[in-house]
Amino acid sequence: MVKIIFLCIAGFISAFVDSIAGGGGIISVPAYLFAGIPPQFTLGTNKFSSTAAAFTSSLNFAKSGKVNFELMKYIAPFTFIGAAIGVHTVIKINQQYLYILVLILILGVGIYSLFSKTIGVEDDFNGLNKKNIFYGIILAFFLGFYDGFFGPGTGSFLMFGLIKIYGFDFVKGAGNARFLNFISNITALLMFALYKRIYYIIGIPVAVSMIFGAKFGTAIALKKGSKLIKPIFVSMSLAVALKMLYNIVK
Repeated sequence: MVKIIFLCIAGFISAFVDSIAGGGGIISVPAYLFAGIPPQFTLGTNKFSSTAAAFTSSLNFAKSGKVNFELMKYIAPFTFIGAAIGVHTVIKINQQYLYILVLILILGVGIYSLFSKTIGVEDDFNGLNKKNIFYGIILAFFLGFYDGFFGPGTGSFLMFGLIKIYGFDFVKGAGNARFLNFISNITALLMFALYKRIYYIIGIPVAVSMIFGAKFGTAIALKKGSKLIKPIFVSMSLAVALKMLYNIVK
């Protein structure tokens, strides 16, 4: 019981942060591992719980008009394909080889966003064209694969990529990133379920707590806007990088 209460608290905080700026996995995944859940079951059970949060968050963003479904119909299927391949691969391959590359990338994203005064502050979206749809497909596929295979920082990468490609502000960037993250999460969830890597007795109560965290976080993000999301986004990007650096050097 103490273990489940601990994981529910960690899940609530994780979903709250993740719905605003991504990066919640650096809270929930270590919590599962700390509670003694084996690594592959940690990934599977966390996907089960976080999918509920991602659905809640993306639904609230969609209701508020912050998800571009015209764009999603082009790129979301590639997130699905990428995530399915990613989970199949993670069952077969050691993840450690991605650590250094991802560390460098997410550290760069955080630092760039910190020092850029204009990125994500205003919505500069000027419509869809063949070029930005193509870039979106590449982003969706590779980050879908990454989320299924590894995961930390997926929401941050998605938000940053969508802002850079389409000129979204942080609120629309967060909304569209959460929708894509939901697609990759549910795909990975189905794959982990297929491979029987989920502890449902733990995942269900944590999922409930994450739903409340996601609702609270999304409400604050929509109310406060880019002025709140950007500093949390930068903080979570740097926190993910520091956590990964610690895992490398420990």
